[in-house]
Amino acid sequence: MNRRVLSGLAVMSMVVFGMKVEAAEWETDFAKASTNASKSGLFMLLDFSGSDWCGWCVILEKEVFSKTEFNKFAKENMVYVLVDFPRQKKQSEKLKEQNSELAKKYDVQGFPTVIILSPEGDLVGRTGYQEGGAKKYVEHLKEMIDEYKKQHPKKKEEMK
Repeated sequence: MNRRVLSGLAVMSMVVFGMKVEAAEWETDFAKASTNASKSGLFMLLDFSGSDWCGWCVILEKEVFSKTEFNKFAKENMVYVLVDFPRQKKQSEKLKEQNSELAKKYDVQGFPTVIILSPEGDLVGRTGYQEGGAKKYVEHLKEMIDEYKKQHPKKKEEMK
């Protein structure tokens, strides 16, 4: 009996580990992410979330951020930052302070709020949960980025 339980736990661990490998690599250090975005010419996605209590945040993670289609797009086009406001998960005081300052700076009124920034740190757009899954969400993000590039042609040339 113990052997079956251990085998089951081992399989579950491999499944969970495998899912984690597929998931996006979220940064939590905004300054580091900004530097990476600037150097690489990638846009930034800031996900303001209540990851352990906000129902819509959990759904956005499950339906969009954990999907291969989103991760493929994001890895090629974005640096992504989790700006989390959990109730149960532990965070350092420095991280809590950073996240509070970012929420004030971008006037975050609710969760989830998704902010898109240019590689230079300019506000591109803001959104939240959107129905339709990863494919539709990626299209939504592309539209925001493409519109920004049209309105800022000089920066578009610099982003190549």
